[in-house]
Amino acid sequence: RVTRAACVRSAMARHAGPRLPLIVKNLIPTLSSVFESQRITTTAFFAELLNSNVVNDLILLETMMDNVTGRQKDACVLVRMLALRGLGNIATGSPEKVRKHGAKLLASMVNGMDDKDDPHNLVALEAMSSLSKLLDHVEERDIQSMLLHIAIRIRPFFDSDQSDLRQSSIVLFGNLTKFSERNCEVFFEQILNGLVTLLLHLQDPKPEVVKACKFALRMCGPNMGCEGLCDMFLNHLREDRSLHYGEFMNNVCKHLVSGCQSLRHR
Repeated sequence: RVTRAACVRSAMARHAGPRLPLIVKNLIPTLSSVFESQRITTTAFFAELLNSNVVNDLILLETMMDNVTGRQKDACVLVRMLALRGLGNIATGSPEKVRKHGAKLLASMVNGMDDKDDPHNLVALEAMSSLSKLLDHVEERDIQSMLLHIAIRIRPFFDSDQSDLRQSSIVLFGNLTKFSERNCEVFFEQILNGLVTLLLHLQDPKPEVVKACKFALRMCGPNMGCEGLCDMFLNHLREDRSLHYGEFMNNVCKHLVSGCQSLRHR
């Protein structure tokens, strides 16, 4: 259904044009249908449509965003996941609108990560992936109040048995460091708490997780108060460079012991 919705969205965006407002209006009631299949299909369609700027051109964005946001408490996990995907897609379809609605979108992602009725973490996974997309466009003031909560919430996913959860949580953590300057001391504690795990996962069996760890450590480096360690992360953890893990860890330990005053007094 999700793939089919993507194909329909693409065709609608290209050819439906002025008819889209009426189509959207007629579909909105099905978002509350008693039939789960209808809610899933319509939410998937709306989520994909939000991936296109056509909804902004036709002044549909706010209407669709409000209706998709309303599906976050749906009884169906897949509907809740698709709702978050749609909100995250605004970063692609209408990035200039993310700044305007930043606080609301961020709150939706945080609520998704806190979903208590999500045994396979599908909602949390989508929330983390979508949040990483939104962070490039939100106002810093909107993320600051949630920064610590998000960092603490995603930390357990670093060691998840599911590789996609490990990857998404680690990438998100790296992206969060862009906003850590104002909360440097507080966020520094989160870097310390995750440092060993990130270093260990440089040997993760999944290449995408290794890539995520390299990215996160490169992003964390400037916040660690150790120029030598920061340089090591930037030079040795490039995506296109192979890593001699034993030698790398040996040098990291040397820097941690001798060069990082801020770490030695913790």
